[in-house]
Amino acid sequence: MRLLVCTDTYPPLVNGVSVVTALTVAGLRRRGWDCLVLTPGAENVVSSREAVVDGVVALPAVAWRTYPDVRAAFGERRTVRAFVKSFRPDLVHCPTEFVLGWYGRQEALRAGVPYCTSYHTDFSRYTSSWGVPWLRRPVQSWIRHFHRRAARVYTPSLSARDDLRALGLRDIEVWGRGVDVDLFQPRRDVPTCSVTRPFRFLYVGRLAPEKNIGFLIEAFATVRARYPEMPMELQIVGDGPSRAALQRRAAQSGGPAVHFLGVQDREKDLPGIYAGADAFVYASTTETLGLVVLEAMAAGLSVVAVPAGGVAEHLRDEVNGLTYPADDHEACANAMSRLMQSPALRTRLAQGARRTAEQWSWDSELDRLDGSYREIVAESARDRRDDCEGVVDSSRAAHGRWSSR
Repeated sequence: MRLLVCTDTYPPLVNGVSVVTALTVAGLRRRGWDCLVLTPGAENVVSSREAVVDGVVALPAVAWRTYPDVRAAFGERRTVRAFVKSFRPDLVHCPTEFVLGWYGRQEALRAGVPYCTSYHTDFSRYTSSWGVPWLRRPVQSWIRHFHRRAARVYTPSLSARDDLRALGLRDIEVWGRGVDVDLFQPRRDVPTCSVTRPFRFLYVGRLAPEKNIGFLIEAFATVRARYPEMPMELQIVGDGPSRAALQRRAAQSGGPAVHFLGVQDREKDLPGIYAGADAFVYASTTETLGLVVLEAMAAGLSVVAVPAGGVAEHLRDEVNGLTYPADDHEACANAMSRLMQSPALRTRLAQGARRTAEQWSWDSELDRLDGSYREIVAESARDRRDDCEGVVDSSRAAHGRWSSR
């Protein structure tokens, strides 16, 4: 089986979509699939068949002006068409609704190859965070149009599935709720908090308006003001368009206790950062999954977060974390304070968090996806065969009518 993946984000770019897509490709290769990935690269890359490196083709792209980490491969539709023709995929997967995802969709339809899509990001809700709420309905229309002809749409949560159904979409499969519990594990040798070892709150993710990180900085400042004698810090891992503004905000309210660590290697550095923290804090309300929340749970961290979107499906108040209402600054600070003051509470919630993460295995999710993909390919082949038989039957009938004359 040959799979062509047309995605607008892929490692080394780090975000939830790129991580899940890379894990998917690696897992399918282990299951016998021949996978080719088309993704944006640097401006001067060569987009030819010889440019395939480890099954990945980096196409010429330009940086998005307001978000330099995001690159767009505008004008590469003919290149995508050429790879569809030469690679001859049995299935095309478009994990993103942006440029390469759109090109992949269009060329799959043009070539008569079945295609599937993923719905990882609720861009329609992002419009409020980015200050353009009037764009919500146009974005919803775009999402509906992009996914409506897909053989199957994969999305990682029941809430996201319901959102798509509300847009009139069908053939939706909940898939992708996995976490690597072998990579992310509790560390047993972490020292307890002391004068020399501050209590560590941790955030991991993109630094963008929809993540509401400024809210976390303010909540942390409130907790520091309540307990000035207790050493504590807020570690922020990741990068994005809001970094400079957040650093200025932290300097005003959080002071030197807020540390921006930038992007960290997911396999070498991130597991240790998770395990070295005492609690994980999150304020986003637009997640379709919240992969970093599951990773924090796998690392044995108590989670403080809003029970919204995909996060609500694995976060349980007083079981594996503490929840608070969206935009309730006081409630978030209270939850953070409780965790800091009570080692027994942290231990109980951390154990619950690890148990929750252990329920989500990537191997079982990838087995399901393998079967689902093969089902799509088989259905497509059956439909083509039925269409051919229908054409033959019509031709025979027409010939019979002509002969009878």
